[in-house]
Amino acid sequence: MSTDAIVLLKNDHQEIRRVFADFEKAGENAHAAKAKLVDKMIELLTVHTYIENEVMYPRVRALLPDLEDDVLESYEEHHVADVLVTELSVMKPDDERFTAKTTVLIENVRHHMDEEEQEWFPQVRKGLGRKQLQEIGEEMQEKRKKAPRRPSQPSALKKTVDAVLA
Repeated sequence: MSTDAIVLLKNDHQEIRRVFADFEKAGENAHAAKAKLVDKMIELLTVHTYIENEVMYPRVRALLPDLEDDVLESYEEHHVADVLVTELSVMKPDDERFTAKTTVLIENVRHHMDEEEQEWFPQVRKGLGRKQLQEIGEEMQEKRKKAPRRPSQPSALKKTVDAVLA
């Protein structure tokens, strides 16, 4: 298995896209299936954004200062995804906005992944050598082992979401 950071992130993207596609194929009233798929999305996205935020983005930012604006935009896109993931983590699949909120999450994350793969990754690969990408990938794999699998602080948010949905 490759330890190249970009290869590892693209592998994550493929797995995330599969779960998105499965959610979109689920029937309108497939609440149990949608709940399982969203739970899987939450785990995949929580781990993925964690390793990017903790390893990939800081390292690229330090090594390739010309990509600073792209890194900052990526942090903000992750923030939006984190908010949606946290909200979904306390919702029930039959809640009125569950599918709509999941759809918005999917659209935002797809845009982010496409942008990374088509624009950002090629710039990073060009700017960093193979050895640096492998070192970053190894660090990401270590961080992945201890990465959170669920968003933090969902209980406080649950009260807010319940109030909004009431």
